[in-house]
Amino acid sequence: LIAYEPVLNFLVSPYRDLCASKSSLRCDGTLYALGPIDGFAARMRIAAWGGVVMALPVVLWNIWRFIVPALTKREKRYSYFFVVSSVVLFVFGAYLAWWTLDKALEFLIGWSGADVTQNYQINKYVNLVVLMMLSFGVGFLTPVLLVFLQLVEVVSPRTLITQWRYVIVIIFIVAAVITPSGDPITLMALGVPLTVLYLIAVAIGALLLWRRRKTADA
Repeated sequence: LIAYEPVLNFLVSPYRDLCASKSSLRCDGTLYALGPIDGFAARMRIAAWGGVVMALPVVLWNIWRFIVPALTKREKRYSYFFVVSSVVLFVFGAYLAWWTLDKALEFLIGWSGADVTQNYQINKYVNLVVLMMLSFGVGFLTPVLLVFLQLVEVVSPRTLITQWRYVIVIIFIVAAVITPSGDPITLMALGVPLTVLYLIAVAIGALLLWRRRKTADA
């Protein structure tokens, strides 16, 4: 709750900057509360998700302390990779969603009509931005899951490569479903990086499996 104002300013800045830079758009970058509860609800939502983000390192650390004693030396190295890459990818995905927001809003506002004035309710706007950032963040965890599935041999790199056409179609379908705005800008902003990360995950999985087999044969 203490950081509510700077966090809200961060979330609103793409919309505010868009309205300031595009005079043709009928918006002023101001959010409105249509009832006495709207502002409070937005504050509580930001506080709740901010608490989750701040608690995440502590939660991961405690999970790590619980699991580590049962891991082998090699598994410990892999676990470092999974924990660090998960945090980095989630943060990068959430930031990409925020960075894409002004472009998505420009598209949506442009299609709403020249005579339509944009007046956004604070609660709904905050909900949209938070859901977008969560969708991108969770979506960017997919490569970590793919590498894990390859290491436990649930799926092979060869299968992932041979089925790449179907996988790309599935990626864009999932991206269309999980992005709350539904606009093509957001779809491409999530779908294209996920496709690249998919190929990177397959390559990493194949490399780790090759090194494992090479060590076993030595």
